[in-house]
Amino acid sequence: MQLGLFSVGDVTMDPTTGRTPTEGERIEAMTRIALKAEEVGLDVFATGEHHNPPFVPSAPTTHLAFIAAQTERLILSTATTLITTTDPVRIAEDYAFLQHLAKGRVDLMMGRGNTGPVYPWFGKDIRQGIPLAVENYHLLRRLWREEVVDWEGKFRTPLHGFTSTPRPLDDTPPFVWHGSIRSTEIAEQAAYYGDGFFHNNIFWNIEHTAQMVNLYRRRFEHYGHGSADQAIVGLGGQAFMAATEAEAKRTFRPYFDNAPVYGHGPSMEQFTQATPLTVGTPEMVIERTLGFADAVGDYQRQLFLMDHAGLPIEMVLEQVEMLGTEVVPVLRKEFEARRPAHVPSDPPTHGSLVAQGPESTFHLVAPARAAAATS
Repeated sequence: MQLGLFSVGDVTMDPTTGRTPTEGERIEAMTRIALKAEEVGLDVFATGEHHNPPFVPSAPTTHLAFIAAQTERLILSTATTLITTTDPVRIAEDYAFLQHLAKGRVDLMMGRGNTGPVYPWFGKDIRQGIPLAVENYHLLRRLWREEVVDWEGKFRTPLHGFTSTPRPLDDTPPFVWHGSIRSTEIAEQAAYYGDGFFHNNIFWNIEHTAQMVNLYRRRFEHYGHGSADQAIVGLGGQAFMAATEAEAKRTFRPYFDNAPVYGHGPSMEQFTQATPLTVGTPEMVIERTLGFADAVGDYQRQLFLMDHAGLPIEMVLEQVEMLGTEVVPVLRKEFEARRPAHVPSDPPTHGSLVAQGPESTFHLVAPARAAAATS
């Protein structure tokens, strides 16, 4: 089980002091959080990709390369990489380059992006979001798996005899997750290729999350990648912890009540009841998180959002320390104890994919089609 953090990189005023960090301070804070994640034994740090205020992470590969140079073990990922508005050639080359720099400690999560104005800034139409995600990702797979690519599609200029460079490390592309909240087509896409499916459920109830994950699991089995319970699933989560529930609520409430991300809508109590947000003790976070597996089945990656809503960096680092020392060791033990032997504990990594060898279906552009041809 991989456990880690994901950051959306919002620049939000601290409501208790009235101070808003500069963009430089926020970028530095994200770096310190990633380094703290490795220090306390977490497995993954993932950064969002945004091109509009109040968010700062517009250049994930630059930031992840900086973090890679200061870490040794941490897996570096995204949450998410915009497959709709970013040229797949750019993604293929940027992340292969990062893969070399990080010695393989890289995977990435594809997403369509839900900020409407971003699409025209990059010459795209949000009404074509799903077709863009489908076509661009298929081209990306070809660029990473075929030495020379001839391509003609609907959304970009044709390619003739094109080779993306550098080639993936060890001729093994990064493992890909497909992030989706409600688009069944994206769950289908993840299942077709045998990739991972990440449901960022931080604003959704567990019943909806389970419905999406179960759809992906059924289609994963349909396409011949294994049984439904062997599908590669990741979930989001949010937490704020203290020694007592009352202390956690007292400390976090002004951040919840004032953060734009929560929309000044439901109360903190209503929000925690309806979504994965847990404001309480480490034991409450453990109990809530273990409950996710009761709803969606045994899964392989759990990422927590902890640096948002204007929380000061020192408070976030304390939260990460608590997560790494008091929560994650128990979650690892309990998740493994309940997991059947045939269900993978971890998602694929660069090392495990290299070990499978060049003949594995991972190296096929369309593995589901190949499975159908041989069945």
